[in-house]
Amino acid sequence: MGKQGVIMVNTGNGKGKTTAAFGQALRAAGHGFPVCVIQFIKGKWQTGEARAAAECSELIELHVRGTGFTWAAEDRDEVKKAALQGWKLARTKIESGRYGLVVLDEFTYLLNYGIIAEKEALDVLRARPAGVNVVITGRAAGPGLLALADIVTEMREIKHGYGSGVKAGKGVEF
Repeated sequence: MGKQGVIMVNTGNGKGKTTAAFGQALRAAGHGFPVCVIQFIKGKWQTGEARAAAECSELIELHVRGTGFTWAAEDRDEVKKAALQGWKLARTKIESGRYGLVVLDEFTYLLNYGIIAEKEALDVLRARPAGVNVVITGRAAGPGLLALADIVTEMREIKHGYGSGVKAGKGVEF
């Protein structure tokens, strides 16, 4: 990983943003870099990514700070509280300089819903210690985040099984 570190953004309406971020986490761990993954929206259910990260727990640290999908939340205050706690943890992990990679999964929603000010997030990312790489995932990454990022990948949905009634399956969707 580079001396300064890079910021990578996986955005768009297509599937695979989180999966790509976990692939990046495995790549970093495979080279011996400590990794911290913080999931902001995903709920407490056990995903394949979480199970795999547990197998690599010496190098990959996983924190689920979400309460489930924000747009389905009954208690928006609970969602906001969990997101702010997750952001506090993320700042601590980024600023520590201990990690070769920090993944902020579904982080764009915190910016898009105004839970965290974009300026604050961008300031933290700009001021990160040398060698700390960051992957941010989520739909609708804003122009400020896109401008700051070194690498941006847009996942574009062309076809998805949901449209024809295919239900989410283990190992494919979660």
